[in-house]
Amino acid sequence: MSSEKKDVDASITINKAIINIVTTEKAYILAEKYNYLTIKTYRNMSKREIKDYIEKSYNVKVIKINTLIDRDGYKKAYVRLAPENRALDIIERASR
Repeated sequence: MSSEKKDVDASITINKAIINIVTTEKAYILAEKYNYLTIKTYRNMSKREIKDYIEKSYNVKVIKINTLIDRDGYKKAYVRLAPENRALDIIERASR
């Protein structure tokens, strides 16, 4: 029974992905000072799905996630990474 649930979770994560990594000045400041990665995603993604996707995609450890709905109707997630991972490196890779 648990293997069926695992398959369903994997397909949800594959079908729903982040839209983009936010590269604004505020996002850079949050990454530099507090090690937060700011991403924009679809509204129906849960914090658990966001966490799993970020950890698998970027090979990092997520500590905390705060979310809000922005004025465009998308979900914006502030993802705090473990101290051994640098959010600034991920933002710089995404902005290239």
